[in-house]
Amino acid sequence: MRKKKRLSLEELAPYLLPDSPRRDPTAIPDLIRWAELFGNHNPVEIEVGCGKGLFLITAATACPNVNFLGIEIVRKYQLFTATRVAIRKLANVRVACADAAILLRERVPHKSVHAIHVYYPDPWWKKRHHKRRLFTAKFVEICTNCLTPGGQLHIATDVEEYFETIQSLCRDQTGLHELPSPAIHEARHDLDYLTNFERKARKQGHPVFRTLYVKKPTNSNSEAK
Repeated sequence: MRKKKRLSLEELAPYLLPDSPRRDPTAIPDLIRWAELFGNHNPVEIEVGCGKGLFLITAATACPNVNFLGIEIVRKYQLFTATRVAIRKLANVRVACADAAILLRERVPHKSVHAIHVYYPDPWWKKRHHKRRLFTAKFVEICTNCLTPGGQLHIATDVEEYFETIQSLCRDQTGLHELPSPAIHEARHDLDYLTNFERKARKQGHPVFRTLYVKKPTNSNSEAK
């Protein structure tokens, strides 16, 4: 297997989300200005936990008129994905290294994102570690706040127990409406898989659980607080 070309941080910089400047911890963090970040007013979609970037690159290539932000908490995977993006010169992709819940809460403007994708979040198998799971009532609320009315929250996992927990949390969020689960199509090529995790799960015969939610139109009763 050919080794991935290494690029300098200077070469990767156009594809990385700049960090919020360090400042007084009591100050409000810088909000992302999408038009400034991407140089256009195209719709924005976010992938939480982009890993090695399979979904991000496939989606950005297929939808050049959509801007994509990938959030990855592990620095080496952020740089790995950014390298793949830079090699392909995908101007509609930026990659952030951050805790997704914090970045979405503090830096993403409310009602500014057309879709959020969360695929195969770490299940933290041991019960005592469940508190580390990404999906909580607060995280679902944060996602709802970020979405435009009509914006979509896409979720997939191969862990049935976690899937049921996620469904319960999303169903409790009054600002979201559940849509029929997206169909799983037969994958004929590795790029047909949503993520590297999906490729592994399906090749091993594990079931994949998907769900899709849409943000309800804004009104006094449905808007997330």
